[in-house]
Amino acid sequence: MISSSASTIEEINAAIESHNPFVERGAAARGQDVWSKGLPDVPSLNAHASDAVFQAIQQVNTGESKVTSIAIIGQQGTGKTHIISRIRQRLLEEGDNLFIYASASHFTDLKLINYHFLQTLSQSLNQTGKQNLKQWQELAIAILIEAYNHVGKHDQAEKISQYPQDLIHTNFPAAIERNNKFIDSLVAVSLLIKPNVDPDIIRAILWTLSEIHAPYAIKWLSGDSLSEDKATELTLPNNLQEYQEAKAFEFALQILGLISDYQPLIICFDELEGVSTDDSSSDKSQVIAELVKNLFDSLISSSSHGIVILTAMLPDTWKVKIKSLPGGIPHRVSAATSEPIELKYLNADSIVELVSLWLQDFYNHQDLVPETPVYPFTENQLRDLGNYKPTIREVITWCANNFVVPKVETPIPEVNPVQVAFEKELATVEASIETLIEDKPKLAAALLLSFSNLVGKTINDVTIERIEKVEPVNLNKGFIDFKVIANQNEETLKIGVAVLQQDNSNQVLAGLKRLIEYKTFDLNRGCLLRSKDISENSTQLQEGLKKLLSPKLAGKWVILEAEAIKPLLAILFVSKARENYDLSKEQVNEFIEQTNLVVDNSLIHQIISES
Repeated sequence: MISSSASTIEEINAAIESHNPFVERGAAARGQDVWSKGLPDVPSLNAHASDAVFQAIQQVNTGESKVTSIAIIGQQGTGKTHIISRIRQRLLEEGDNLFIYASASHFTDLKLINYHFLQTLSQSLNQTGKQNLKQWQELAIAILIEAYNHVGKHDQAEKISQYPQDLIHTNFPAAIERNNKFIDSLVAVSLLIKPNVDPDIIRAILWTLSEIHAPYAIKWLSGDSLSEDKATELTLPNNLQEYQEAKAFEFALQILGLISDYQPLIICFDELEGVSTDDSSSDKSQVIAELVKNLFDSLISSSSHGIVILTAMLPDTWKVKIKSLPGGIPHRVSAATSEPIELKYLNADSIVELVSLWLQDFYNHQDLVPETPVYPFTENQLRDLGNYKPTIREVITWCANNFVVPKVETPIPEVNPVQVAFEKELATVEASIETLIEDKPKLAAALLLSFSNLVGKTINDVTIERIEKVEPVNLNKGFIDFKVIANQNEETLKIGVAVLQQDNSNQVLAGLKRLIEYKTFDLNRGCLLRSKDISENSTQLQEGLKKLLSPKLAGKWVILEAEAIKPLLAILFVSKARENYDLSKEQVNEFIEQTNLVVDNSLIHQIISES
C-alpha cells in the first residue's frame, strides 16, 4: 500500500542510489515492450498519430473499408514503438481486435521474407490477449463456437463463450480423450461453413486449445516441420523446408482471412531500418514495403475485411526509399492518409509529464511518496530541456545519466548504452528461447556474427583468419551455414559449421550428407550443431554421423546448449537493431571485445577445438 504522506528524504535518496528506473527500463523502446504491460505513456503525446490509427480501425470495423493502411514516420527516439504499445494496450482494454506485431529486426534473411512474416504472425498470435487467452486460442474458440452454433448446439456454444478457461483446462482435453475423431468432426463442420479454407490450418488452430499439443500445432502453423510421429499424431502434413518460403505467403493469407471472419485485426510493422544477414543487395525497408503492398492487394481482393496495416519508419526511409517505389507501393503503405503521419518532438509540458509518469511508477513500486513528482530533478531542469526539442529517447537518456541524489560532488554515473540494449535483448531471448532454439537462420546468424568478431584473434592456439560463404551454393542449399578459415600450428583449418535443429530426419540427413562432403565444399573439418538426439532408428543418419566423427574426417558434433547460445543471440539482436538503439557498429564490437562475450563462449571454443 502506498503511503499517504511524503517519505523521508533519506528513504527516497536510498532508493535513488539503489535503482535507476531510466537505466533498468532503457531509453529505447523495443518489440518486447509492446507485449508487456505497456511503456509509461503520456496519452496526449503524439495523440494525433494514435487517434488516426484508431479512426482507421473504426473505419474497417464498421465496414467503411475492408482493408486500409497507415504509415507513421519519426526520427529515432520520437516514440514510434511507444505509439504501437499504446495501440496494443488500448485494444487489449477496449477492443475486440487481434494484434500482430512484426519487428523487422528479426527478419534476418530477406530471401525468406514471407517465411519470416509467417513466423512473426504465429508468434504474435501466441501472445496473451483477452481473458488470459493466447490469441491463437481466441481464434480457435471462435471457430469452435461457430461450429457448435451451426449444428444447433447453442447452449454449449454459449457456455464456451462464458467459460473459455474451463474449455482449455478440462472440457477440450476430455473431449479428445473420449473421442479420437473429435477434431475431425469439428474440422468437417467448419468446412461446411468455410469450404475454401485449408482444413489442415483449421485443424492446427483447434489443436491450440490442447495445452499438450499446442506447442507443436503452433510450430506447424509457423511453417516449420514436425517429427514424423508428431505430425501423424496431429494428422497434419509435414512442412518441407525447401517449400517454406514458397508456401508461407499463402499460408499467412489464409490465417489472416480466417481471423478477419471473426475479429478485426491490426498488423504493425516496426524497426524497418535494420540490416539483414543474407548476401542480397536488397534494402530491408523496401522489401517490407513490397510485402505490405502484396498483403494489401491480396487481402483487399479476397473476402477478408476489418484489417489495418501500420508501418513505422524513419522520415528518410519514407522519402528516400519508399516514396519513389513503383507499382503503387507508397499508396498501399499509407492508404488511409496518403502521406505518412509525422511524430512531433517533446515540449516543456510533455517532458515534465513524461518524467513524472516514469517516476510515479518508480516511487509507487518502492512504496515511497516524494515531495515533488519529478525529484531528484527540478521542474525547471526538465522545462529547460524542452528548448532543444528533444526526442523521448534523448529525455530518458538524460534522466538515466542524471538520476542521482542532488549533490554537487556526486559524479554522474556513466551508462553503457550497449549494456542496456544487451540486457534488454537477453531478457527477450530468455523468454522465447524455446522458439529461438528451433530457428536455424537466427542461430546461424548469431554464430556468424560471433566468428566475424574473432577474425584476427587467437583462441587456444587457433587463429581465426576469415569467414567464408559455402560454395557451390546450388549444391549446399543453405545446409552448411558458413565456413571458418583458421590456422593452427601453421596448418590451415577449413571448418564447415552447420546448425541442424530440424525434427524432420530427412532434413537432418540432407545437412549431414553435405557436411561430410569435404571435397565438394572445400572443408577439412565439419561441425554439426544440434541440441537434440539423432534418431538411432535411421541407418543412414547413424552412418553419416559415424563418418563425420571418424578419425579420417575428424568432424564433431557440438551440443547446441541454450545457455551458451543465449548471449550470442542477444548481441545479434542488438546489432540488428543498433540504429533503433542509437548505437554504432563500433560500439557493439567494442562491447563484444570488452566483455569477452564471444572469446569466452563455450560453443565457440567447442567449434574450433580438435576434440
